[in-house]
Amino acid sequence: MTDAALSAPPKSSGAAPAAPAQEVDWGKLFLGFGAMVIGQFMAILDIQIVAASLPQIQAGVGASADQVSWIQTAYLIPEVVMIPLSGYLSRLWGTQRVYLMSCLGFIIMSVLTGLSSSIDMMILTRALQGFIGGAMIPTVFAVAFTAFPPERRITASVIMGLIVTLAPTVGPTLGGHLTEWLSWRWLFFINVPTGMLVLFGVARWGQFDKGDPSLAKGFDWFGLAVMATFLMSMQFVLEEGSKNSWFEDSGILGLTVLAVVSGVVFIWRSLSYRNPIVELRAFANRNFSIGVAMTAVSGASLFGGTFLLPQFLGRVRHYSASEVGTTMVVSGLSMFATGPLAGRLVRQMDPRIPMFIGFLLAGWGMYMAHGVTKDWGFWEFAGVQACRGVGVMIAMIATQQVTMSTLPPHMIKNASGLVNLARNTGGAVGLALLATTITNQTALYYMGLSDQMSQGDARIAGMMQSLAARMTQLGVADPEGATRKAIGGMLEQQATVLAFGDSFTLLAYGCFVAAAVALLAKPAKNAPPPPSDAH
Repeated sequence: MTDAALSAPPKSSGAAPAAPAQEVDWGKLFLGFGAMVIGQFMAILDIQIVAASLPQIQAGVGASADQVSWIQTAYLIPEVVMIPLSGYLSRLWGTQRVYLMSCLGFIIMSVLTGLSSSIDMMILTRALQGFIGGAMIPTVFAVAFTAFPPERRITASVIMGLIVTLAPTVGPTLGGHLTEWLSWRWLFFINVPTGMLVLFGVARWGQFDKGDPSLAKGFDWFGLAVMATFLMSMQFVLEEGSKNSWFEDSGILGLTVLAVVSGVVFIWRSLSYRNPIVELRAFANRNFSIGVAMTAVSGASLFGGTFLLPQFLGRVRHYSASEVGTTMVVSGLSMFATGPLAGRLVRQMDPRIPMFIGFLLAGWGMYMAHGVTKDWGFWEFAGVQACRGVGVMIAMIATQQVTMSTLPPHMIKNASGLVNLARNTGGAVGLALLATTITNQTALYYMGLSDQMSQGDARIAGMMQSLAARMTQLGVADPEGATRKAIGGMLEQQATVLAFGDSFTLLAYGCFVAAAVALLAKPAKNAPPPPSDAH
């Protein structure tokens, strides 16, 4: 059987699994793992913490509207290279050393970003911050599945699930309040005290494994180059494509071709080189392949829902950053409350069942908003967010268990990078599709509504006459022109609302399809246990 064939560890795997044999020092394990989790939260939080404060940053460094969007993009593009690379570095140097170097570099780049006086300096330091700090995300995932005994791994998964889901949700809210209370520079300075605490905890209690220096021989520099080219060009296309009309822009088209070509070369290199940067053999495991696909969908649902709601509240309801944060708190609270329940469900039954239920709930939560109107606010979105939050949390915890349950320990470090890469890539694809859907559907609905007006609808004519009369009473110099502008604004608003309804529906259908695919995984309970788990 394919999965069984994969269980034979390679020569370099002797030190890789941090085998939690008979004796586990729970105090040291939880303190070290807890410190790593705080660092992971910090790294994920920094993706979205600037979202609500971009206007203030733009004014502070004298950037244009086009340039300021790169404050987020510059962080994300290099990060996707480090996430899969971190698995190789952990096997080479050991998890503790990689994590400490990543955290220290992240703190230094955070300070330099906060001190930036120009947009060019900020983009450079944000790129380095994302690249160096990217290792803090997947290494925590690997520790959860190698250092914890099998019966405690679901608890670790719940903790990671809370971090992965809460960090993007609270990021814009926390960032908006920090900017309001102190200044935008504290979006980055806040990482210093937190990072120092993480450094101390990991240095003191984070010795989970040892590296294998022999892996340095024959390091695949060519594989690293094609992997970086593939991932960075793909991420750029996904981040910037919708802003530049996709393939109508020659740069986006060229980078898409580059991503496809370098992606093919990267896969060939990874499968043929004796010591590849990323070990793709894990995809021969059916559960892992399905789990990675489901992780991508859960990432799209997580980041997509976090993207759609603030966009709607800002563009349609004109909410401030603090009002958006208050409205979105329901999602974070529902996820936080569901974590222990999700862990219990996954522990007591076949993980495929809660994964199916989770995606079904997340999809239903999104579908509840398909009929959204311009008057929707906190209470109307409360049920949508609660249902989506509960579903995403259950699906994410179950997906982690299904993905890693049948993998041998020597593959987990590399696999953790691929899983986290899938979540980020799924989120990027989801955001690109949603942004394009909103733009295209708004234009289509606006044309349709305008056509209805031009056909001489009696109600529209009456409305225009009433508005023109009111404009005349107010002393407007050009009442007919003002009326047409007001009607145009109303049509634009209605078209935008309808487009958001379509986007919520699109996200719902993706979750429904994922729920069906989730049942194709093998039962995790019937899977052969990893070698290190049998004592």
